[in-house]
Amino acid sequence: MSAESERKTEHIPEWKREEIDDIVGMLERYDSVGIVDITGIPSQQLQDMRRNLYGTAELRVSRNTLVERALADVDNGLEQLVEFVSGHVGLIGTNDNPFSLYQQLEASKTSAPINAGEIAPNDIVITEGDTGIDPGPFVGELQTVGANARIQEGSIQVLEDSTVLEAGGEVSADLANVLAELGIEPKEVGLDLRAVYAEGVLFEPEDLELDVEEYRSDVQAAASRARNLSVNAVYPTAETGPALLQKARGEAKSLGVQASIESPDLADDLVSKADGQVRALVSQIDDDEALPEELQGVEVDTASETATAEQADEQSEDSDAEDTTDEAEDAADDDDDDGDDGGDALGEMFG
Repeated sequence: MSAESERKTEHIPEWKREEIDDIVGMLERYDSVGIVDITGIPSQQLQDMRRNLYGTAELRVSRNTLVERALADVDNGLEQLVEFVSGHVGLIGTNDNPFSLYQQLEASKTSAPINAGEIAPNDIVITEGDTGIDPGPFVGELQTVGANARIQEGSIQVLEDSTVLEAGGEVSADLANVLAELGIEPKEVGLDLRAVYAEGVLFEPEDLELDVEEYRSDVQAAASRARNLSVNAVYPTAETGPALLQKARGEAKSLGVQASIESPDLADDLVSKADGQVRALVSQIDDDEALPEELQGVEVDTASETATAEQADEQSEDSDAEDTTDEAEDAADDDDDDGDDGGDALGEMFG
């Protein structure tokens, strides 16, 4: 401990100094340290949460003054968390990244009843349907809190979705009783992360509210655009090499057909080109007897004369362009299937 820390603690009781030292030790063990709000969490439930975190994170609750002193003693940026220490809070440490910690804490929250005097965290709605409760005074209690309820078919039924309290409103004793009778638990109980410090950066909850699937989709879209840019700019990389080779092959084939270069690879295309040109020429001669005997009676599809005449020049080029695009997409798919580096990286990032 530094001399400054010793001066800070030399006049406090021994048990407090030991507690501060223990907290400092915890802070120094983890890559990510945060402050969580534990207001309203019963002691037994808090113990259950601590057990559920075992192996991935450590939760420690102590006096706020001792937590503040420990944060100040470490003095490596963690002192920024002091401003979030107020009310009923605890320290949480983990070697996971802040995003994984936030997601873990959010996923661990459970629904719970709400008590009279508490503030509604969101709109409280009693949904339409049969309550399953026999006719009796409860129908009046429902109507009192604002639910459209009637006795029908031998039971109490809510006729439409009824918002009985808007977010931010205080729960009355009558409403708390009605919700308890219906088994409605309108609030979530869990550890609310106020802030977390990791690798020199202070994160607050709004910084960590990340839709992983949307983020993954954005990364994949960016990778696809980058591949297309690389192919169009003829910039070779390990990922775009196959697509560029296919593109070059298509362009070479198109050039060979247009220049009528004899090659076994181009034989079918050259024959098709010649056939199309002959048929186009035949279609322009009205006198069938003026044609050589072998061309007399040759049928020409007038609807496709122009396309046939230009087939060798254009078809190859068009199909090659499509092949290039398809190959680029196939190459991207192969990359994703073979390595899935982006997915693995995201998996590591978000747990």
